[in-house]
Amino acid sequence: MNDTQIVTDNYKYGFNKPENYVFKSKRGLNLSVVEQISSMKNEPEWMREFRMRALSIFESKKMPAWGADLSTINFENIFYYIKPTDNQKKNWRDLPKEIKDTYDAIGIPEAERKFLAGVTAQYESEAVYHSFQKQWEEKGVIFCDMDTGLRKYPDIVKSCFGRSIPPADNKFAALNSAVWSGGSFIYVPPGVSVDIPLQAYFRINAANMGQFERTLIIVDEGAYVHYVEGCTAPVYSTDSLHAAVVEIFVKRGARCRYTTIQNWSSNVYNLVTKRAFVEEDGIMEWVDGNIGSKITMKYPSCYLTGRGARGEILSLALANQNQHQDAGGKLMFLAPDTSGEIISKSVSVNGGRTSYRGLVKAIRGAKGVKCNVRCDALILDEKSRSDTYPTMQVDEPDITMGHEASVSKIGEEQLFYLMSRGLTEVEATSLIVNGFIEPIVKELPLEYAVELNRLIQLNMEGSVG
Repeated sequence: MNDTQIVTDNYKYGFNKPENYVFKSKRGLNLSVVEQISSMKNEPEWMREFRMRALSIFESKKMPAWGADLSTINFENIFYYIKPTDNQKKNWRDLPKEIKDTYDAIGIPEAERKFLAGVTAQYESEAVYHSFQKQWEEKGVIFCDMDTGLRKYPDIVKSCFGRSIPPADNKFAALNSAVWSGGSFIYVPPGVSVDIPLQAYFRINAANMGQFERTLIIVDEGAYVHYVEGCTAPVYSTDSLHAAVVEIFVKRGARCRYTTIQNWSSNVYNLVTKRAFVEEDGIMEWVDGNIGSKITMKYPSCYLTGRGARGEILSLALANQNQHQDAGGKLMFLAPDTSGEIISKSVSVNGGRTSYRGLVKAIRGAKGVKCNVRCDALILDEKSRSDTYPTMQVDEPDITMGHEASVSKIGEEQLFYLMSRGLTEVEATSLIVNGFIEPIVKELPLEYAVELNRLIQLNMEGSVG
């Protein structure tokens, strides 16, 4: 079986397109690959040195000894950089046909017309298409891919890049720091509210591909932005690796919402580090939907550094056969009168495994903290599994903190009642699951909520009855 063989299953986005690239690196990771990436991007010296240092850190760090089993990742079998086009396009019609057909099938042009202030499409290692409404540019909003951000706004990027997530944070943050390509750069000026979402869509097409986008968002004082990302990939007989880094800075009185609907195919390792620093009276909201992938390890975090800052993490994970979703969130209370909430919902079906992994920490002096954590798991059969790993580190007595957890199964009485009303077992199960995840879904824009419910139903088919 060769490594470009496509595997047939019922995954909606499992198609692939012929590989027709401007450049494709050799397999494996070494100093020359990293230097080649930096050289092809014509980066400043400080970024080249940043990459070199990160590679050294990656090589020195051991694989995580906790969480999901990552021992089968073969770093020498991965293509770390693929350049699909000679330059980025601003007109959809100018894209190569195979790329345009991919995104047409996913629905990006339609979504852009109807719902979005701006959209970036990343194919393999590079952003191939970008569009942004002029009204927001005129207000000083910056929305571009990360490579363009580094080239056009080097001082802003240099002041924040790697500040919240340094290469030494973890092995996969170091890997991303060494080979990053693409991702989004957003800056919202003081007092500006971008009232319709910005979106990026990340697509892996090649077999054995590594995608390492880097996203940096800065929301200045009193500003607001909602950023939405989606992810898909073909189903190959060999594995791909997605290791992104997202850094967000929410200034005084600002608000940021970051929504992810990940629907990776079942051959993708999804290992992502996401962190926001939130200043006085700022609000950070993570809405994180995880469906698909072989293994996901992702824990969006809020570091609440200013008085009155608030962090909210809504996490949804659905694990099907041969999938392990290890997800959750982190809240770090570093100032007085801060508050936060983690709501985690997980569904395991057909032998899938979900894990909630959360960390809540309040340092001494962070008086008046209010925090609530709730994690609920729904297990649909005897083969499936769910685990909970909550950690709370509290060094300040003057706080209010609560934690609730539940594990449940679908009752025969519920199914009997719904099926007696004319629903099939699959339809009845999907309805119960959709009700279970409703607290997460209601926070999504309408079109994404509809798509998520449909994806849930597709996952139920063939897994029930």
